[in-house]
Amino acid sequence: MTVDLNLDGVEGRPGVYGEQDKTVDFTIGRNQVSVVDAKKLTMKVMRDGKVIKTIPVTTGKPGMETWNGQMVVSEMLTVTRMNGETVGYGGEYDIKDVPHAIRLTTSGTFLHGNYWASGAFGNYNASHGCIGLRDVRGGWDKKVPAAWFFNHSMVGDVVVVKNSEDRVVDPDNGLNGWNMSWEKWKK
Repeated sequence: MTVDLNLDGVEGRPGVYGEQDKTVDFTIGRNQVSVVDAKKLTMKVMRDGKVIKTIPVTTGKPGMETWNGQMVVSEMLTVTRMNGETVGYGGEYDIKDVPHAIRLTTSGTFLHGNYWASGAFGNYNASHGCIGLRDVRGGWDKKVPAAWFFNHSMVGDVVVVKNSEDRVVDPDNGLNGWNMSWEKWKK
């Protein structure tokens, strides 16, 4: 695709004029949307409309459910520290080496590798609101689900959570304006 920027001499505000007149070429990349079903405990990874992988997950346990709605990947960390103090859960957890962490909200919802809840994936919800994928301590195994997903994702990808007992994520909690109607967004 091509965009022509004919801004030379265009008044942007009183007394301020553009100086550029150029053409920019760009390519629209692949479309990846992953759908997490909090009841079925699965995540279907779809690329360009086709399911490429179904992964067992764990989501938020009762009382700490995962947000519903469309969330956009805003940050990817090979390893990070997750401390309950930072998200209002007191001293419930402090994990210094969470592998394959993908941020979905500014309030601290991640889709991340989990090596401490071995039996939960596909069986029950065990997290404090995050979406967990099976992983190994240190994240060294490239064949585990969390590593596969991390290596096949990028900032801007969409993760949709459905069938959770929590409400829809607020539009301003991350890049999640997709959860608003067009009319409301325009206001």
